Amino acid sequence: MEFLKDHYVIQNDLVLIFISVILGLLIGTEREYRNKSAGLRTFILVCFGSCVFTVLSLKIGIANPDRLAANIITGIGFLGAGVIFKDDNKIGGITTATTIWATASIGMAVGSGYVYLALLGTVLVLLILSSLTYFERFIDKKHKIREYKIAVVNYHDIKHCEELFVKNNLKFILSKQQYTQGNLATTWIITGNNTHHEALMKNLMEDEKIIAYQF
Repeated sequence: MEFLKDHYVIQNDLVLIFISVILGLLIGTEREYRNKSAGLRTFILVCFGSCVFTVLSLKIGIANPDRLAANIITGIGFLGAGVIFKDDNKIGGITTATTIWATASIGMAVGSGYVYLALLGTVLVLLILSSLTYFERFIDKKHKIREYKIAVVNYHDIKHCEELFVKNNLKFILSKQQYTQGNLATTWIITGNNTHHEALMKNLMEDEKIIAYQF
């Protein structure tokens, strides 16, 4: 009788681990499809590992269950930090890092036996990652922020740049300027509608006072 009970418990644990792998696979597929820094295998292992740690901790027995969650979250924090990177003035990988964090919670939910909660969590994560992408693009199109580097001949041409920005209904901040061998390099933070940015680029290419620009 004891043997049958142990056999059932082992089977139940294996089912939970298998479910955690499947849920990690679903989230990892979405990140892999978008070619993110952490892909399929990473999310499978995060979900699987969190599940196994939770199952083992419950079997071993712990006086304070809060320590289990805290330790897993701490470990996942180091992993998430590894996928965050800085590119010029932009920070990338934040979404992937938080997705790893959320995937760990799903693995813990499976390991604790709350499979329905884990399934709901997986659906919500996938909805947030996919559906809200279109909403982000809409916001970005209406309120796009770009850093422009514009080279002009002299200091008086800075005023000319400002007139171009105003002409195209764009808000601007002059963040940096550097004078080198007859050229003045300026860096601007420009905010506005994407169509206004496109019009500005056309004006910059056609303007004789603008030596060069990039963004």
